[in-house]
Amino acid sequence: MKISILTPTYNRANFLKQLYDSIIENVEQNVKIEWLIMDDGSTDRTRKIVEDFTKQNKIEIKYYYQENQGKMVAINQLVKEATGDMIVDCDSDDYFAKNAFTMIKEQWEKNKHRKDVYGICFLKYNTKGKNMGNEFKKSETTMFDLYFKEEETGEKAVVFFCEVRKKFQHELEKNERFITEARMYHKMDEHYKIIGVNQPIMICEYQEQGYTSNITKQFKENPYGYYEYFKEILQKDFKGIPFTKRLYVIKHYILFSYLTKQYQSKSIKNRMNKVLYYSLLLPGMIKSEKFITI
Repeated sequence: MKISILTPTYNRANFLKQLYDSIIENVEQNVKIEWLIMDDGSTDRTRKIVEDFTKQNKIEIKYYYQENQGKMVAINQLVKEATGDMIVDCDSDDYFAKNAFTMIKEQWEKNKHRKDVYGICFLKYNTKGKNMGNEFKKSETTMFDLYFKEEETGEKAVVFFCEVRKKFQHELEKNERFITEARMYHKMDEHYKIIGVNQPIMICEYQEQGYTSNITKQFKENPYGYYEYFKEILQKDFKGIPFTKRLYVIKHYILFSYLTKQYQSKSIKNRMNKVLYYSLLLPGMIKSEKFITI
């Protein structure tokens, strides 16, 4: 079987060797690897470092370059080029755990004939060896249920079946450059499930300039995509969703309604959610005004 590793990168040349080394350490005879790298307009030594990796001829490397358009556009382009049986995104400052590809292959062998599954969801560990979230409560679920009903809070590493993954892309609004991966996951959830495996395949170390540490900045720069994301959530069945999660969704919907100047209560299907929306609208707008000044 073949795994396509997708890495969008921007001025992260110093981190690529760690990822490269982890790929080489994981390579085994019965697993083919292609590493697809999208250089999102880097001005550092990214191209030269990738050329050095390629000259070693240890794995198949495909290097692409685009003028800076953001991570999600980069991934969308790389998905089109992927030729593996499975696809996994790996940021340039992350790397693979020991035996990651063996675990991926084992799950592929078990589930390759299933038509109701879009991916295998593994754990992510931090550099201190700690799980970045909770273990799976169910062996099969959806990403929506996982985070909104099963109360998962941490990050996971999703390995997609290539045939299914190519049917979807990250949807961006009004030339924005970022949107949470969850928006695409929820679209996939409408047709497929994921399989949860309580084993880590990826080690994650967030950088100071990374997306996660700058979530406030991301919210401000990409409000239309987040507005659509929370609007889509409010059109779902909320049966089984804890009250705290309802509040989370309503508060963020109000925030992005304020940032985009779009107020659509018609999008809210659930009666309790509508009551919460109208109850929190005014204080939410006041708080949103303060958010702009942060």
